[in-house]
Amino acid sequence: MPRRKLVAGNWKMHGSLAANAALLNAVSAAASAGCDSAVCVPYPYLAQTQAALFGKAVAWGAQNLSQHAQGAFTGEVNAAMLVEFGCKYVIVGHSERRALYGESSELVAHKYEVAQQAGLVPILCLGETLEQREAGQTGAVVTEQLDAVLNRCGVASLDKAVIAYEPVWAIGTGRTATPEQAQETHALIRAHIAKLDAGVADRVQILYGGSVKANNAAELFAQTDIDGGLIGGASLVADDFSAIMRAGAAV
Repeated sequence: MPRRKLVAGNWKMHGSLAANAALLNAVSAAASAGCDSAVCVPYPYLAQTQAALFGKAVAWGAQNLSQHAQGAFTGEVNAAMLVEFGCKYVIVGHSERRALYGESSELVAHKYEVAQQAGLVPILCLGETLEQREAGQTGAVVTEQLDAVLNRCGVASLDKAVIAYEPVWAIGTGRTATPEQAQETHALIRAHIAKLDAGVADRVQILYGGSVKANNAAELFAQTDIDGGLIGGASLVADDFSAIMRAGAAV
């Protein structure tokens, strides 16, 4: 059975109540049965997003969560809070969290685990820097990041997760891996999982997340092992995100 495409928007630290209302309305109108879709929004906008999308075809989620269940962790948000706001997804291990906030692969694996324990679907981000790619280390980097999760939670956990390959050098830079470069790394990730469980490897959605735009989405999504996209800047522009959603449905 072919894998469904998933197009998930990552708003990062953008948005306003007024702008969100228009964007959510447009995204909801563009959703179709041919492609799964979601938006991962800043914490303060979860209530607005829940109200706007409840009962609609677009799911929603958060961009991070605490590894702790509760307690004296000022400024943190736990998995149970996200569930109360109807979240389906939560991004874990985004390259910005790893690079700017020092999140290790072990911490990311812990967050992945607590997300799943709460019934959330983690979108696990993997990816290499430009220096690592030029040094031929892409495979080693992404498998190390993935192995931290596999060692903690087991390969079967991927049946309730999504993977997003996001080459760090192509995020917000306007540079995009060619469809062939992206496919090569997606295939590498799937083959690594297949060593443990071929069925899980065949079922898991692996998204591409690196400057996906309306004009390159169809070619990227047509690749054998690319199952959609984790969309950054383009997810803030209704027409662009809608076009990417349509590309996902058309493949």
